[in-house]
Amino acid sequence: MPAKEKLVIFDTTLRDGEQSPGASMTKDEKVRIAIALEKMRVDVIEAGFAISSQGDFEAIKAIANTVKESRICSLSRAVRGDIERAAEALKGANAGRIHTFIATSPIHMKHKLQMAPDDVLAQAVGAVKIARSLIDDVEFSLEDASRTEFDFMCRITEAVIHAGARTINLPDTVGYSDPSEYGLMIKRLMQAVPNADQAIFSVHCHNDLGLAVANSLAAVQNGARQVECTVNGLGERAGNASLEEIVMAIRTRKDVFPVETTINAVHIVPTSRLVSSITGFPVQPNKAIVGANAFAHESGIHQDGILKFRETYEIMRAEDVGWSTNKLSLGKLSGRAALASRLDELGIKFDSKEAFNDVFVRFKALADKKREIYDEDLQALVSDVHMGAEEDALTLVDLEVLSKSGQLPEAKLTIRYQNKEHSADGTGDGAVDAIFKAIEKLVNSETQLQLYSVNAVTQGTDSQGEVTVRLEKNGRIINGMGADTDILVASAKAYLNALTLMRNPGRLHPQLGGV
Repeated sequence: MPAKEKLVIFDTTLRDGEQSPGASMTKDEKVRIAIALEKMRVDVIEAGFAISSQGDFEAIKAIANTVKESRICSLSRAVRGDIERAAEALKGANAGRIHTFIATSPIHMKHKLQMAPDDVLAQAVGAVKIARSLIDDVEFSLEDASRTEFDFMCRITEAVIHAGARTINLPDTVGYSDPSEYGLMIKRLMQAVPNADQAIFSVHCHNDLGLAVANSLAAVQNGARQVECTVNGLGERAGNASLEEIVMAIRTRKDVFPVETTINAVHIVPTSRLVSSITGFPVQPNKAIVGANAFAHESGIHQDGILKFRETYEIMRAEDVGWSTNKLSLGKLSGRAALASRLDELGIKFDSKEAFNDVFVRFKALADKKREIYDEDLQALVSDVHMGAEEDALTLVDLEVLSKSGQLPEAKLTIRYQNKEHSADGTGDGAVDAIFKAIEKLVNSETQLQLYSVNAVTQGTDSQGEVTVRLEKNGRIINGMGADTDILVASAKAYLNALTLMRNPGRLHPQLGGV
């Protein structure tokens, strides 16, 4: 049997995934996720959009200097300034890639770019040449490819390959395509373009009609050899093609797909949980591969079948995607060396001894509250520490809540801001409402609460509660996170974290601002 071709897995969780409303990540959080992706053996990590903000630039730079096994990529519009900024951020990478793009559909060219097709083609070619002069690996994307006229698609693809692009990405930017149509488009294009053999063809599908994974797999069956995807299918609007579903479909249906990946699948579930914890986007229980119910069988008939022969109702093993890696790591008798070793295994590093000491103190406090501490607890704890260490962070010092039947709950709290403590009290329809109103007495944020959700970090009644708070102000949406064994404390932390993040300047969206 001939060897199968390699399918390149291009992860854009840190770029497109972060464009989910409220899913902003700090530099340290991005590095932690990048390290997890490297452990999974992801081929290309799109670390961000360098020109969008100084924070994005610094995060890409940090990832490029830290991750050595995966290729690190930065997005850029087809503009010299964008491209040069991306190249600067990628200087420290063992292997780097500039991913430049311009819209090619009639609707985008006319209404967004207000450019003629020939001008778009010229700008695309110019951008690829600039990028190619700065780095040896250039990817070009035809934004809104699925609504692009085929003849123009052929012209621009041939031209950018001639200019030096070695990966051609054909995004279904708005999730418009269906699998048969999209697969045929890929096949026709590869047959029509004379120099198609000089490039890898890639797909980037959105999930607006729930077809992102199906479209991606149809493209693979028709010649695409790179799939752009995200952990948990995270992404703007309805999300992106899900990395875990793509990888496991290829692995499970070897009889159907002519490709294979080099992904180490046992890291899928731990990485899924890490991304969920950092972004505040919980994984739905019935989500394929990584959902809590993905390998659960309640029906008696199903249970009987599984016990007799696993493959009656399971097409893959839970262990193969990392469900058995939720290992008991530490307890209250564990010392500094044990904690440091376990954090290092999780890819968590500290800039100073003081930062580690802060984590150790909080670890000991957590160990006094709960008997068993898992990897997920450590990830949540470190995230909580990083939130409190942010410049100008609003941090919780003390909280007292009185709740009695027939009376309005009352909350009294103290917060620290710029090394000064401030206290307030508030009443509300519930304990959480009272806490938030007390905070608002101090900050008067003028934000609107859009979402409040609670998830258990691990199992058991002593589990840490992880609270997500989503705030909106003037069209900007921010997620705040907080974790504690006391859900009221976690709620206060989450609200304060969201308010802290709201103070930071926003990021430029890749599709805004024209070119």
